[in-house]
Amino acid sequence: MTPIESDSQDIAVSVKDLTMAYREKPVLWDIDMEVPRGVLMAIVGPNGAGKTTLIKAILGLLKPAAGKVEIFGKPFESQRYYVGYVPQCGSVDWDFPTNALDVVTMGRYGHLGWFKRPSKMDRDLALDALDRVGMADFADRQISQLSGGQQQRVFLARALVQDAMIYFMDEPFVGVDAVTEKTIVGILKTLRDQGKTVIVVHHDLQTLSEYFDWAFLMNVRQIALGPVSEVITQENLKAAYGGRSAIF
Repeated sequence: MTPIESDSQDIAVSVKDLTMAYREKPVLWDIDMEVPRGVLMAIVGPNGAGKTTLIKAILGLLKPAAGKVEIFGKPFESQRYYVGYVPQCGSVDWDFPTNALDVVTMGRYGHLGWFKRPSKMDRDLALDALDRVGMADFADRQISQLSGGQQQRVFLARALVQDAMIYFMDEPFVGVDAVTEKTIVGILKTLRDQGKTVIVVHHDLQTLSEYFDWAFLMNVRQIALGPVSEVITQENLKAAYGGRSAIF
C-alpha cells in the first residue's frame, strides 16, 4: 500500500459540519468528529440515532446535505483505498451464487483493479484471511449455506484481505454466537494493536468498555466523543437516551 502522505497522520478520520436530511427531516445534524489513528471506537446511540447513516455518509454511499470528510487529512475520494468496510449482514444478498473464498478474494480488487484476474498470491491471502476468522474449512461453501455468524466472519475476512488502514463495521456482532463475537473482538483488537483505526456501529452499552477504547455517542446530533470512560456518563446517556438511560 502507498505510504500515507499527510500532515494530519495522527487524525485518521475527520468529519466536519456533516448534515443529512430525508424529506427535510434531519437524520444527522452538524456532526464534527475527529478520530485518532490507532483506536478501536464504537459509534453508539439509540435506535434511529443515525449511526448507520453516519458511516455510509463518511464512505460516500449517501450524499450529505452539507459537510466534508477527510481521511488522513485529504478528501475521502483520494484516500478510499485506505478504507475497508463491513456492512450489516442483513443488507447483503446472500443468495448470490458464489463461495466464501470468492467473496473474500473480492477484497483484493482495490489492489488489482476490476479487469485484472486475482493471482495465486491474492487467493493465498484470501485463504489466510479465512483462516484468521476460523473459516478456512468453509472456503468452497456457498455463502447461502452459511449461518449468520459464518457469513459475518466471511465479510470480516474480505475486509482483512484489503489490508486497509481504517475499517468501518456496521453492527458486526448482530446475529452471531458468543464464540464468533469473541473471535471478532480479538481480531478488532489485533488490528488496533497494529496501528489500524477501527470504527464500529455498536448497540450494547454493557460490553462497551470491554471491547472498545473510544466511543462516539450520538442521537442525530453529536453528544460526546473520546475515551469510553469519559463519554459514558449519566449526563451523556440521559442526553442520548432520555429517561431510558437509567437502565444502563
